[in-house]
Amino acid sequence: MRVRTLGPARITSPMEPLLGARRTSEHYAHENDRVLLDDTVAGVASRGVPADALPGMEPCGPRRKIFFDPAKTRAAIVTCGGLCPGLNDVIAGLVRSLTHHYRVRRVVGIRNGYQGFCASYGHDVVELTPESVRDIATDGGTVLGTSRGPQDPEEIVDCLERLHVNILFVVGGDGSMRGAMQVARVIAERNLLISVVGVPKTIDNDIPYIDQSFGFQTAFGLASDSIRAAQVEAKSTANGVGLVKLMGRHSGFIASYAALARSGADVVLIPEVPFALDGENGVLAHLRRRVEERGHAVAVVAEGAGQDLVGDPHAGHDASGNTRLQDIGPYLRRRIADHFADAGIDTSIRYIDPSYAIRSVPANPYDSVYCVRLSQAAVHAAMSGRTEMVVGRYRRRFVHIPMGTAVSRRNQVDPHGDLWLSVLEATGQPVRFG
Repeated sequence: MRVRTLGPARITSPMEPLLGARRTSEHYAHENDRVLLDDTVAGVASRGVPADALPGMEPCGPRRKIFFDPAKTRAAIVTCGGLCPGLNDVIAGLVRSLTHHYRVRRVVGIRNGYQGFCASYGHDVVELTPESVRDIATDGGTVLGTSRGPQDPEEIVDCLERLHVNILFVVGGDGSMRGAMQVARVIAERNLLISVVGVPKTIDNDIPYIDQSFGFQTAFGLASDSIRAAQVEAKSTANGVGLVKLMGRHSGFIASYAALARSGADVVLIPEVPFALDGENGVLAHLRRRVEERGHAVAVVAEGAGQDLVGDPHAGHDASGNTRLQDIGPYLRRRIADHFADAGIDTSIRYIDPSYAIRSVPANPYDSVYCVRLSQAAVHAAMSGRTEMVVGRYRRRFVHIPMGTAVSRRNQVDPHGDLWLSVLEATGQPVRFG
């Protein structure tokens, strides 16, 4: 996967004198090094090509020569889309790496997503310094604000030119990265030397070629607490049923990992695996049998699951271009209650939807460290002239990924993979319902 650059590196890295005379080439990312996509003998052999022809990605890290002169460089940071744990960690990491390691003299924050570039919204820019971002990681959300929806890329580039910005960091999801690609296209058409580098954000962990997105560990950890609460509530009432709806529009990673972290779930429903509610082999009958056997049951459902049961073809799209989902949680709650009533069983259903409470919290220590390392990788990439790319970790290596590749498809739970098989084993639910 080839990453675009603005031109040949031409400035000796300012890190050289800071790192000492004993710094060797081993400490720099090699330009011709690659992180291979295949990690098994079978995968490599199936390609049937020489080792130097195997597909791979460029590793992250500082380069011996950089493209931008730090003394004349101005960087901008924008956060877009929904909230996710770790956004403030990324902002702080970008600012510190730019100022401490590269001596970039001015970093500005764009307020409220792509809206901040458009004069009609009236948002001012924010001066960002290591002092101003020192404590922001202790708070959830983003200090820069965020918004959804596309803005005119021509107007965005006009603003970048007025601000004399050389580097734009975009922290957002697939819609934000598609917008960044349009911005990069306009920059190229105008023959401007502006680097556009993304730090991909998705709480659903659905970005391809990335091990895990930042904030995901925080999210499923807190989600598992909701499963624990639902189990306690269900066990405390006669024939109790706990129902937890978690994030996951198209990918069931949070529901799967949270259920594995807490062993109390009897059913996990995700978008990747269709299911039927009715019949002796359906979800409802399975929950009823669990209640009859143990006195209680717990079901976990991802927000995008079962849309074929509740979906509305005329629901339209939200500001980010995503199809509006119908709310599976209340629908499933109602169906469970009706099923138990028809069976003559008095039940009490405890429904928990912790989505916004999870999105708004600060990152846990693991995600905080991950965010800092992602931000450092993004700064190294931008200063070396890389553009229209994102940074991520693939098989424990930080790599550069072209934006087009990062939004080419969604990462999803493989219904035949080891993660889903682990969920089936942990819950005891059948391979398929219906």
